[in-house]
Formats: sequence, structure tokens, C-alpha cells
Amino acid sequence: MNIEKIITKKVSESVGEQIEKMIESGTFKAGEKLPSVRELCEMFGVGRSAVRDAITALKGKGAVDVKQGEGTYVCEFDSTKLFNSTLLLPSTKDIKELVQVRKILETAIAEMAALNRTEYDLLNMKEILSTQVTSGWEADYQFHMAIAKAAGNEILIQLMQCISTTTKKAMNDFHKTIQTNKSTVKQIAEQHLEIYEYIKLGEPKKAHQKMSEHLNQVEELMQNSVLSNFSL
Repeated sequence: MNIEKIITKKVSESVGEQIEKMIESGTFKAGEKLPSVRELCEMFGVGRSAVRDAITALKGKGAVDVKQGEGTYVCEFDSTKLFNSTLLLPSTKDIKELVQVRKILETAIAEMAALNRTEYDLLNMKEILSTQVTSGWEADYQFHMAIAKAAGNEILIQLMQCISTTTKKAMNDFHKTIQTNKSTVKQIAEQHLEIYEYIKLGEPKKAHQKMSEHLNQVEELMQNSVLSNFSL
């Protein structure tokens, strides 16, 4: 007979879990000040030490921020904490792993954009596309961010911003490489246009497919860019 041991939680752990659930449910919103220690003690029917320990644990997780003399505030979501920029160096392994992440995120984002885009989103994308041949990295970044914004999910937008910032050097090297090849520049521009058209038409599956094809080529070009830099 397999019997699981009964684990007795500390009171502070239970309090911390309750506060976390209230943050997740929106009872306590990002940027909002939590009730005072005394009020939380009354709310949960526990002592001051349990509440203080719970707040300390939540602060360690990055869920709350304790401001001396002011109180405890719920932290805004910060996607940059999910990544350490020193981990993503311009190597072929890092590029491969980066594009794997982009394929997971951006193909789904393209689908969502095809379902949720507004006329403003479409106008914004179209304007960016009109400058992509001459603007290089900036237009590429702006176009993919415009798609993320059209998807309508703030966390996805922050994740995209974080990934783009973390890999800026590799992306710059990539654009420097393709700018010397007009046919490649044209092909990338055409792929962007195809993605835009399927988002405009409200075709999520085709937008997903075109984004996947686009990122497959981006991966190959970025790998070649890194290899050519190492060979110099």
C-alpha cells in the first residue's frame, strides 16, 4: 500500500499562497498597494510574523515590492526577468534555440493576429512594410512587434520585446549580411507581405504557415551570418 505523508505547511506559506491566488485572480492588481500587515492579519486570522514571512517570500519571488515607509505593492509583470542576456550569445547553437522559441511564439501570434487584428493594426503593418527594404533591422523588428500587438496579448508583446532586445546583436549581424544580397532582401520582404496579407484576410492557419516558412529561412540565414563572422 502506497501512503503519502501528510505535509504540514507553515502558516506563512499558506498566507503567501492565498495572497498569490488573489493576485492571479485580480483581487490585488499590478501596481496596487496590498492591505497593511495589521489588515492582512485580520483578513487571514494569523499573527504578524506569519504575514511578514509571507511578504518576504513573495518579495523573493518578485511578486511584490516592499517600499520602506509606504507599504507593499503588487509588481508589474516583467518579462525581462525571464531571460539573462548573457546566455544568448551569437553562436550557432544559440541562434538555433532562439529561432525555436520564435517559431513557437510567433506562429501562434500570427494566428491570433489574423483573428484579432483591427484596421489600425493593418494600417500600421502596411506602413512599416513600405519602409522595410531601406530600414533593415528597425522595420523588421517593428513589423514583428506590430503582429504581436495585433494579437492583443500584453504578455506576448513583452516576451517579443525581451527576445528581440536580448538578441539584438545577432539580428543586426543578420541584417548586415542580407543587405549585401538584393534577392534575399526582396525575398524576406515578400515573405513579410504574405504574412500580412493572410492576417488581413483573417486566415489564421495560413498566417501560421507563412510565419513558420519565414522563420525557417531566417534561421538558415542567421546561422550562415554567424558562421561567416567566425570565419573572418
